[in-house]
Amino acid sequence: MQLTTSRTLPTITCDGTGVVSHAGTVLLAELADRIGLTAALSEATDGLRARRAGHDPGRVLVDVAVAIADGARSISDVQSLADQEGLHGPSGSVASTATIWRVLAGIDGAMLAEIRRARAVARDRAWLARGELTGSELPGSRAAGRLISQTVLDLDATLVTAHSDKEGAKGTFKGGFGYHPLGAWLDNTGEALAAVLRPGNAGSNTATDHLQVLEQALSQLLDRWRDKPILVRADGVGYSHALIRSLSEQGLEFSIGYPVTDSVREAIKLASAWAWQVACNADGDLRE
Repeated sequence: MQLTTSRTLPTITCDGTGVVSHAGTVLLAELADRIGLTAALSEATDGLRARRAGHDPGRVLVDVAVAIADGARSISDVQSLADQEGLHGPSGSVASTATIWRVLAGIDGAMLAEIRRARAVARDRAWLARGELTGSELPGSRAAGRLISQTVLDLDATLVTAHSDKEGAKGTFKGGFGYHPLGAWLDNTGEALAAVLRPGNAGSNTATDHLQVLEQALSQLLDRWRDKPILVRADGVGYSHALIRSLSEQGLEFSIGYPVTDSVREAIKLASAWAWQVACNADGDLRE
């Protein structure tokens, strides 16, 4: 691991002086340093560093992530960090747009796998730190109106509009134009674990895409988390025999939306009375 140093040590006061816009961004960068994410990313991308005096690729990736959290929508927006030297260091501390382009373009499949591994290890450290402070490494998840202690993964797709003919952008099923990415989130903490960028015309319930993003999400959980009960949730677009079969084979619990047609309703009515259970709405109230 390579040593990383903080750009600035934040001082938090309540006296109303020295107010700085977007000051929270430095706390995100500091968090990345403290849990070892910056160092792990540096090790994973060491082959991209053109010269020892150049920008650390791991630090570049952290800057990109911090800028996105601060509202950046393009690579050039990362330069907003460079405009605040009091937070992110003197001029030149933040890589130029051209340097960021080179770092991102140089990441191949093998290096991307190492980056994902770095994220998983750093995430585990953060959870361990939470456990030391609160006595619980991972907060519970609210499902069916009640707090449950198991790990809950949510799979869902969304539409992202492209305002020009960008690479891979296609027409969407809602008449728009852009992308149809599929992501996986950890409901317990709200963390985004994985995502697959897809063209706008990608199918809503394509099983191969769901299996891919699920595999990437599970890889973000180290082995000691994989041994605990995991619930995978998806709405109707996640319904496919292939996905449900894979979840069953992996021993994962699941809650998948399903289109209730007339034939399905008739089949449900045939279920014995003892098989029925009380259902709750999301707010915990009994469902009518």
